[in-house]
Amino acid sequence: MVDADQTFVIVGGGLAGAKAAETLRAEGFTGRVILICDERDHPYERPPLSKGYLLGKEERDSVFVHEPAWYARHDVELHLGQTVDRVDRTAKTVRFGDDGTLVRYDKLLLATGAEPRRLDVPGTDLAGVHHLRRLAHAERLKGVLQHLGRDNGHLVIAGAGWIGLEVAAAAREYGAEVTVIEPAPTPLHGVLGPELGNVFAELHREHGVRFHFGVRLTEIVGQDGVVLAARTDDGEEHPAHAVLAAIGAAPRIALAEAAGLEIADRAHGGGIAVDERLRTSDPDIHAAGDAASFPLDLFDARLRVEHWANALNGGPAAARAMLGRDLAYDRVPYFFTDQYDLGMEYSGWAPPGTYDEVVIRGDAGKREFIAFWVREGRVLAGMNVNVWDVTEHIQNLIRSRAGVNVEALSDPHVPLDSLVP
Repeated sequence: MVDADQTFVIVGGGLAGAKAAETLRAEGFTGRVILICDERDHPYERPPLSKGYLLGKEERDSVFVHEPAWYARHDVELHLGQTVDRVDRTAKTVRFGDDGTLVRYDKLLLATGAEPRRLDVPGTDLAGVHHLRRLAHAERLKGVLQHLGRDNGHLVIAGAGWIGLEVAAAAREYGAEVTVIEPAPTPLHGVLGPELGNVFAELHREHGVRFHFGVRLTEIVGQDGVVLAARTDDGEEHPAHAVLAAIGAAPRIALAEAAGLEIADRAHGGGIAVDERLRTSDPDIHAAGDAASFPLDLFDARLRVEHWANALNGGPAAARAMLGRDLAYDRVPYFFTDQYDLGMEYSGWAPPGTYDEVVIRGDAGKREFIAFWVREGRVLAGMNVNVWDVTEHIQNLIRSRAGVNVEALSDPHVPLDSLVP
């Protein structure tokens, strides 16, 4: 039974943590809500950092989850610029890393997020090497792209994933020269497979981006702290005035690991293992967002999903579970991207090796189509490119787990909703 004497602590001031705090108050919780954020900025959303804000099309204030006054107005105790360095599960306390302050909890939510993976090559200590995860990173990178655009400078991006491609698009819009280095044979290879990765390769080539596939960055060359070039393992040297490391993110699990909580294996994303109610191996501790690895029966798999929608929905789900609500977190994974004139939404989960074929509905050449990843007639995932208002139908197809007629699936004249049993 939840009452006013209880204290719920949330570690992590991103979207998942902020939405969890909001949900606790919206669901009527009257106890203490403590939200601890290791950044000095108020909780914010991350998609604008590689999209609208990076491009200068959105104002800085637009990224925040709530206006600053919201927290005091809803009696949420917000601690900015504070780290937690220890969870004592026996005493049910968290300890602030700066001054050792102990805060007792009745329920704890770990929404610690993820951090960018670092390049392990010579030259990463140069001032012109960047990552993109935090608002401060985006502010700095925006200035760099503006400068490169004015001076016809070169940006080398290590990694052709979503962040790498979105920054490549932003850099080209600023006028910078861009080279993308990627070990896989196509962009987004681990997500879309070879069939659809080339759609994005051609899009970026049309806008002047140079790709170097099948190689790894081995050294960043500089002088007097300034980046001059990037070398790859095939002996090539690429001119560079700045380098962006966009090689993925790792879940921030050190706090959970030190507390003895179960951690999922790397095959399942390596995050904090939770059940369908987002509970960790300690029933009084939940986890949500980028750091959590949760079971999804729809795919008979355990997943760690780093995208915006998972934080948006996972934070509130964890809050309701902390309040004792009966629920199962079973959202279909969803993400979106905007690059140049291409807008895309992706629903589902179908990494290479899990599907039999990719079915195209529409015109991939004109980049107006829906792609479906299909196994034994069942839709595992769908991606709509410059085709809108179909996400619900795609997710219904995925949720149905039913076989579909592939010919009808590929026919734009057959309504998608008619294919759902």
